[in-house]
Amino acid sequence: MRASTTRRGRTAVLLLTGALAAVLAAGAVPASGAEGPAAGPGLDQVLFVANNWDGTADLVDQDSLTVVKRLDVIPDIDERMAEIRSDPERLAFFLAIRQFIGEGNDQYADDMFTSLDGTTVYVSRPSLADVVGIDLASGRVVWRFPMDGQRSDHMGISPDGSRLLVSDSTANVVHVLDPRTGQKVAEFASGDSPHESNFSRDGSRVFHASIGLVYTPLDRPAFDTTKGERFLQVVDTSDWSVDRRDLGENLRAEEGKDDTVVVDGAEERYPDSPAIRPMAVSPDETTLYLQLSFFHGYVVYDVEQDLITRVVNLPDLLPATTTREQYLLDSAHHGLAISPDGGRLCVAGTMSDYAAVVPVDEPDELVLVNDIVKPYWSTNSGDGKRCFISASGADEVVVVEYATGEEIARIPVGNHPQRMRLGVVQAGLLDKEPAPSAAPTAFAGAAPGTTGRSLPATGWPLAVPAAAALVGAAALRRRTRGGR
Repeated sequence: MRASTTRRGRTAVLLLTGALAAVLAAGAVPASGAEGPAAGPGLDQVLFVANNWDGTADLVDQDSLTVVKRLDVIPDIDERMAEIRSDPERLAFFLAIRQFIGEGNDQYADDMFTSLDGTTVYVSRPSLADVVGIDLASGRVVWRFPMDGQRSDHMGISPDGSRLLVSDSTANVVHVLDPRTGQKVAEFASGDSPHESNFSRDGSRVFHASIGLVYTPLDRPAFDTTKGERFLQVVDTSDWSVDRRDLGENLRAEEGKDDTVVVDGAEERYPDSPAIRPMAVSPDETTLYLQLSFFHGYVVYDVEQDLITRVVNLPDLLPATTTREQYLLDSAHHGLAISPDGGRLCVAGTMSDYAAVVPVDEPDELVLVNDIVKPYWSTNSGDGKRCFISASGADEVVVVEYATGEEIARIPVGNHPQRMRLGVVQAGLLDKEPAPSAAPTAFAGAAPGTTGRSLPATGWPLAVPAAAALVGAAALRRRTRGGR
């Protein structure tokens, strides 16, 4: 294993994720093995970076590795806040999301995709509990879809751009939208806290996972059932029927179910949570690589056999005294991409502040890139040769070569970058405005010269005020509706 200087530590509070989506049924379909719509006549492909706490999206040129445009994704914030303040229940959830998930910040830009013709970007806005379509030329909201529940999260988009999936965190459903109009055309049920959705290349299936109640402080294995229902689902898009898989049964059937496993005489951790975080899909779509709550590594899952075929431990650089309650929304790792040839994974080691390029066949030959503050997502470049990792705690995007694991650049972006997606814009659009000054927001974590970021001792200090907000909201709601 090769590694640069190691960085320990980790800020923890909570976080959850949402989604920025894009789609318009016209234009270039993604090439095989590529991620996102491809550039074409009259279209430029750029990396869209969702700055969750800013409420902005930075558009990054893949050649110069610089921010060439900054988009406001909450142009309607005054109207939305007026609505929230007028509804005690919505206000309580808004404040609870800030406290529980946003680490004291509002979440305005979780996930995003663009239409295939490069005219529109679709953004999920967790704190505002909606998804919007924003015209890229004017910056205006052209449609808005409110959640049934109180928070929006990750999204997914079909290869032909005709269907947009949005996870409705508290309603436990995934909405299927026509992104041209923002109208719902279908939905399918999920477990608790629906999370990630990945379309198959032909659009006939969706690999979906729910993560459970990651914001609660009951993180010990003995309390695992309090996290709710967490499933892997294979969804048939012809009728949106669901084939539900219980990964927990899979884990309990393994000999390592006692939380450790011996590999070549050495004791390593074995996953004990079925909550799937980000996933990567092999090019032939027979294998899923799954990150799990509290697990420093990933598991390899055979879709047809419904079987975990391999468990891969990756470095855990946390102090030995770190407890589960200090993990960021139960995420040891949160971010996983796969090279177009299926040979390497790009892993965001969230709690340990590193990224890893891991050969699928020889994971012990991984290359670490350290000193990435709270890495929270990874995605491929348009040519598939590089991986982008969002350093959410340092307000930058780190660029790494797949072939060597070498760090290429760090790109300053807005406040708390999370999801990143390749998208397209109409040619000439980026020439209409000067590039913004993209100096990173100051990070209020470890001071220079310290060994890392401080971790909270327990999740309970967050639970008390957020729970009080929810209870107060329920009481106010009953009162305003004439209840007792």
